[in-house]
Amino acid sequence: MIMMAHSVVSVQPAMVVTSESAKIGQWSSGVCDCCEDMSVCCFGFWCPYCLMCRTSENFGECLCLPLLEICFGGMLHPITLAMRSTMRERYNIKGSIQDDCCVVTCCTLCVWCQMARELKTRRRSLVVINPAINPAHQQPQAFNQPNQPIYHSQIPMHSPY
Repeated sequence: MIMMAHSVVSVQPAMVVTSESAKIGQWSSGVCDCCEDMSVCCFGFWCPYCLMCRTSENFGECLCLPLLEICFGGMLHPITLAMRSTMRERYNIKGSIQDDCCVVTCCTLCVWCQMARELKTRRRSLVVINPAINPAHQQPQAFNQPNQPIYHSQIPMHSPY
């Protein structure tokens, strides 16, 4: 006997508040705009692998992921390329993998500084507020992460009998 279980995800109405400084479809700063945020610039200059690891962790990836690039060395920077293209896709930033490859090859550390500034800007600028249904019982919640896709699935349940 095969039984179908339906799982439904309901979403409450939400309001997205963005800062005017967050540019839609563009990086919040250029690759060579290191002086826009001196703390990121100095961190990248004095301890580049610490900046890379922290940026990777803040993006939701493994803390030690950038350390894999030490094994490759030379002109090849696959982890940086993967992080930049993934960040560009996640935040709907215009560009292409060819652009990412050229920038990563020429200015690897500047790319990490740009990604750190992007995460910092997006963390400050995007807030999702869920209004409370009954204000007496529940307070509105604010989140720093962008909306994630919501999936409706049908999971077949098989019975051994």
